[in-house]
Amino acid sequence: MRIALVAPPFIPVPPPAYGGTELFIANLAEKLQEQGADVVLYTVGESALEVEKRYLFEKGRWPIEEEIFGSLQDLNHSSWAIRDAAGDCDLIHLNNAPGLAMTRFISRPCVYTMHHVAHPILSGYYSYFPEVQFVTISRFQQAKEVMPKLRTIHHGLKMALYTPQERKQDYLAFLGRIAPMKGTHLAIEVAKRAGMPLKIAGEVQPLFKDYFDAEVKPHIDGKNVEYVGEADLNDKNELLANARAMLFPIQWDEPFGLVLIEAMACGTPVLALPGGSAAEIVEEGVAGYVCRTVDEMVQRARELNIPAAVVRKHAEDNFSAKRMAADYLQLYREMLGGGGQTENVEEEEAPRRLIA
Repeated sequence: MRIALVAPPFIPVPPPAYGGTELFIANLAEKLQEQGADVVLYTVGESALEVEKRYLFEKGRWPIEEEIFGSLQDLNHSSWAIRDAAGDCDLIHLNNAPGLAMTRFISRPCVYTMHHVAHPILSGYYSYFPEVQFVTISRFQQAKEVMPKLRTIHHGLKMALYTPQERKQDYLAFLGRIAPMKGTHLAIEVAKRAGMPLKIAGEVQPLFKDYFDAEVKPHIDGKNVEYVGEADLNDKNELLANARAMLFPIQWDEPFGLVLIEAMACGTPVLALPGGSAAEIVEEGVAGYVCRTVDEMVQRARELNIPAAVVRKHAEDNFSAKRMAADYLQLYREMLGGGGQTENVEEEEAPRRLIA
């Protein structure tokens, strides 16, 4: 089985720091190959993943300065990749919206993983491609869509890359884009009210520079609130594994949230606010808590006492890259005539890790 994985042309695979979609693609590509698939990755030339790699652009381009130019680059990359992949791949797995438009011109079966938050404009766009097999990354996201070929496959991580620490240090962590919808300002409030230091890691994108300057930077003193910049894998392990908890005070409907399972892989419980898939991923009392209010999050931070081994096991049982790749391989086989159904399928409640 020869699978084309088409990544956006902006960030290398795997990403050096920011890049949730690219991290997903890297984990999936490696595990697909381990499980017998032949993978061709369409990405940028500087990508370091050890699979067959093809590219139109040598270097990534992030952040994108001009939206129109970024869209044209994506369209150029996607159209070239899909035409090339249609020549010698059995199935094309897309991860960028512009690529969908190119599926009209090929006969190869196509999968599209939906990395974006649900939006009426995107949903309307998706409706024009009923032959494409859509994959949502949470049941929450799936419930908002109506495409005829639709199922959920949760993300997974290479667990061996994350090292849990049983003995935690006395601080809380925040990992993610520094942006209003991510609730960085609320993480600061929770930490201060709980009487615990906070370490913040993440990208400050130009679009949210004013937010950072007004809502985050004034609180940074290097002691009670510390900003450590963007985090690579080593930085994530250090930040998350030693924290009492990772705060996820989300202010929008996050379709998945890779940082949730990265914290769990490090044996660190998550304290989240309701939003999107949070309650689907954070099992109450096992991987952390989904708190109804900031007040509850403050109280949980003060009282939290979940062993790192319990949190890590939840991640291993539900969110491994091996499980994720097996789920995608099963889907690919169904689409290529290996039997089974690919229509809109609801996930069973137990076990949670199964394909939906």
